[in-house]
Parts: sequence; structure tokens; C-alpha cells
Amino acid sequence: MTRMFGTDGVRGVANRELTPELAFRLGRVGAHVLTQGVSGARIVVGKDTRISSDMLEAALVSGILSVGVDVLQLGVISTPGVAYLTRHLRADAGVMISASHNPVEDNGIKFFGGDGFKLLDAVEDQIEALMDESETLPRPVGGAVGRLYQEPALEIYRKFLMSTVKHRFDGLHIVLDCANGAAYNIAPSVFERLGAKVTPLYIQPDGTNINVGCGSTHPHVVQRAVLEHQADLGLAFDGDADRVIAVDGTGQVVDGDYIMAICAEALHRRGELINNAVAATVMSNLGFMQAMKDLGIRVQTTSVGDRYVMEAMRQDALVLGGEQSGHIIFLNHTTTGDGVLTALQLVDMMVDASKPLAELRKIMTRYPQILENVRVTDKTLWREIDSIKRALEEGKASLGDSGRLLVRESGTEPIVRVMAEGPNEQLLQECVHQIARVIRQEIGV
Repeated sequence: MTRMFGTDGVRGVANRELTPELAFRLGRVGAHVLTQGVSGARIVVGKDTRISSDMLEAALVSGILSVGVDVLQLGVISTPGVAYLTRHLRADAGVMISASHNPVEDNGIKFFGGDGFKLLDAVEDQIEALMDESETLPRPVGGAVGRLYQEPALEIYRKFLMSTVKHRFDGLHIVLDCANGAAYNIAPSVFERLGAKVTPLYIQPDGTNINVGCGSTHPHVVQRAVLEHQADLGLAFDGDADRVIAVDGTGQVVDGDYIMAICAEALHRRGELINNAVAATVMSNLGFMQAMKDLGIRVQTTSVGDRYVMEAMRQDALVLGGEQSGHIIFLNHTTTGDGVLTALQLVDMMVDASKPLAELRKIMTRYPQILENVRVTDKTLWREIDSIKRALEEGKASLGDSGRLLVRESGTEPIVRVMAEGPNEQLLQECVHQIARVIRQEIGV
């Protein structure tokens, strides 16, 4: 049986796979599991800007209320905003309705514990095991039914974000691409209050335009805007604002690896990099690994997914970890990846160093890296098919010791990702295209 919870909660096409009925049951069971034995339990609920979030929120909230748990409704807010406010408001759990950078047709439901961290697999398994028995759970009546409260807490989160930086941003011109998502009502105001001149893009969500030709997965948009407006830098968020990609004043993309390297160096120099180590995934560029080695910083390598980065950070008591995609975790500030907070830290370190981002990014030299995504019928089958195995062996042999090859399935979509890295870009392209061709031929959609 396929596990309902993926690497980032429950995801699916809204109203087809992730239905209101399923959201209602998730609300009932999740609230029951996460608030057992708690009197006067409360759960925080937030959502992104996609049209189906209202529908799923109504169903989810009804489910939570039906087991006698109160709901603090935050409205449109980022995923890390939900995580922070769950702790700040001393709620027993938090829930975010979002599919992050996925298309508008998709949506997701993600739970946080009362400590603001994503749930452990064992807790998700508890919820999943009870899903078919949701109707057997208690149904209180009268005054014991849960109450719904509107909680206008965005300003609390805004003030928290601003409190994490040491400097003002006066004199800086920053382009912000908010992806018509959850960053639209928080990022521009935070940077403006800190003194920056802000050129905001994609801040008019209509329910269907989230991530469409904008945001962190379309960095060319903010690249063009930075050059057009002669800005100092640009910052692009995804739909739920838990990741960010930067662009320097010359129009060069500064991805999560660069951001991690810049922040690691600054924290190391200040003596704030606890245990002198960072956590990064197997997708991190070889250039990042070399930069950390040159600085004498240890890299704890994890599987892809911010939950695995977080596990390594908590296990080794690290304060910095992240992914090339722009999910960066500052565990000294918060409990999950936060795109706006990461953007603030990056700009704060620019101001602290009195250097433009184009200068700071020289801390690492990026190796050529070719990535191809193959949409497939079953993302687990590639490991078992002989022709794909042969293509992988041939690819590894062609790259030799100077490069590396990585093939993995997406944790949230029916996609197999093929990535090769090394000094010879043409060789990398040939290697990746050949492997992707075989995968597509065998199990492609």
C-alpha cells in the first residue's frame, strides 16, 4: 500500500485526489492524534493563495472542530509563518494548506507539532493508521464542539522576521518576486520597513496564478527585472514562501548552495557556526562542498528533502542547513525552512560585509550541473529495469572520477530526476539525455 504522507505532507490534485472528504478526515484524525489528553486544545491553520485552499480549509477546519478542538484561523500566510505562530501562540499543532511550488491544480496538507517542527514519520503513521476509522472517533455535542477563531497574527510574524537581522537596509534597491503566493502580504512590507527600496513583482494573487511563470522556479523573471531596474539584487520566493532564490546586481542567479556558502562563511567568521558544520543534501554542487572544505567547515550530507536536512541538524546540533533549491534552515531562529527569513539573513550579511552579492558569491565556483526531470507512470520502477540499470552504469563510466551521477525519484510528484555534475558540460548533457531517454522509453508518461 502506498503511504499517504509523502516527504512534505499529503499532496495531490485538489478535488480529485486531495478531496474535501479526505481533508475532513485528516482534520478529525490529525486533531485527535495531536491533541490527545489535552484540555482546551487549539490548532493553528494557514493556507496559500491557490483557489482550492479555501475549499480544503473549510473541510479541514470542520474536521478539527468536530472532535472538539478549537481552530485559530490565520488566513493566507507562509508555511514557515504557520510553524512560527504555532509555537508563539502556544497552540497544540499547526496545519498548512499548500502545494508549495507545484501547479495550481495541486494542493497539500502539512502538519506541525506544537513545537513548530514537522511531524516525525511515526506520528504521521499514527494518523494514517486511523484514517479508515475516523468515524469511530469521538463526536462531542453542545458546548464541547470546537470553536473557530480568526487570528490576525501576520503582524506578530512580521515583527519576528525583522527582529532576526542586525542592520537596516537603507540605500539598497531590491526586486521581490512573490510568485502570487503567500509571500505577497509579508515580504514587501518587511523589506520596506527595514529601509530598502522595493520593486515588488507578482503580488496580485487571483487563486489561479500562483507560481505561473514566476517565483523561485522561474528565476529569469527576477534576473530581467534586476537588470531593467538597476537594482542591487533580486529575491524570488515560491508559492508558500519556504524557499528563496537570489539574483545579484549583475543578473547572476545565486541559488541555495551559494546562499548556504555565504551564510556559513559569515557565521563561521563570527564564531556562531555551532560545531563548525552545516547540513546539505546529495544534490548540493561539488563547488559548495569544495568551498566548505576550503573554509574548514564540515558538511553533513543527507537525502533530498528539508525534513532530512532538519533531522541531521537536530541530531548534530547544527544551526545552518539547506538545499540547492533554496530551502534554507536557520535553526537558531526558527524550526523550518523560511524563504523570507533566509532572504533577510542574506541581505543582512551583505550589509555587514559592505560587499555586493556579486562579490560574496565568489566564495564558491559552481561546477556544471545538468538536471533533467522525467515524468513517469511509476517513480519506483526505474531501480528494477535492466535497460535503465545498464544506462546508469554506462553513464557513471563515462563521467569517471571527475564527475558524479545521481538519479532519484521526487518526493512529491511522479517524476524521476537525473542529475550529472563535473567539469565537462557537453559530456554531462550527453550522459543525462541518454539516461533520461531510456527512462522515458521504459516508464515515461
